[in-house]
Amino acid sequence: MTRQRRALPWEKVEKRYEFDSASGKVALADLFNGRNQLIVYHFMFGPDWQEGCPSCSFVSDHFDGTLIHLTNRDTTLAVISRAPYAQIEAFKKRMGWNFPWVSSFASDFNFDYHVSFTPEDRASGKAEYNYAVGEFPSEEGPGFSVFAKDTAGEVFHTFSSFGRGVDILMGTYNFLDLVPQGRDEDGLAHSMAWVRHHDRYTEDYFVDPTQKYVQPKKTGGSCCSGESDS
Repeated sequence: MTRQRRALPWEKVEKRYEFDSASGKVALADLFNGRNQLIVYHFMFGPDWQEGCPSCSFVSDHFDGTLIHLTNRDTTLAVISRAPYAQIEAFKKRMGWNFPWVSSFASDFNFDYHVSFTPEDRASGKAEYNYAVGEFPSEEGPGFSVFAKDTAGEVFHTFSSFGRGVDILMGTYNFLDLVPQGRDEDGLAHSMAWVRHHDRYTEDYFVDPTQKYVQPKKTGGSCCSGESDS
């Protein structure tokens, strides 16, 4: 499978994407940070959400320790969300993360890579996600995309994975797969209903098996809910 993935054809990125970062506007090519390979994690954090998705936060808890190792294997890891950069920076500080994280708020990037959905597509059941078209319960979806530069410096998209395909990024799952109870997600209405932001596990921690996916509250106080594999 790994060999087949690496053998997939490369698709040249023709559009110029710009992102907001701590240093101002940066292009997709800049995110490589001098290396030839780039992994982008599509973090579910909508423009008007109060905080990032708990499940994506669980995934991202695994990133910081990998950075030095990836750097020395000609690979950069970056996280991209549609939330404005100020919101990203505040949430990143709260969670204590150090990985690069930029905003695609003013860009088509999330929509072109099928991890953000227009209200019209969601209402019509024509949201394109995980290589299928149908209904989707959230404005944002999880996934990761891989990019590479050729010898001429051109940027190519080489691979993307979505939904449960991001499990490969979560070392905690690999540990849980070793123990008798495993992931213990059978019977949960939303498979990751047990996950919390790491600063919200408390002594009265409880998992409601009937809880479906709940999109983080919006800054205006409203909230959407539904099922998701994020």
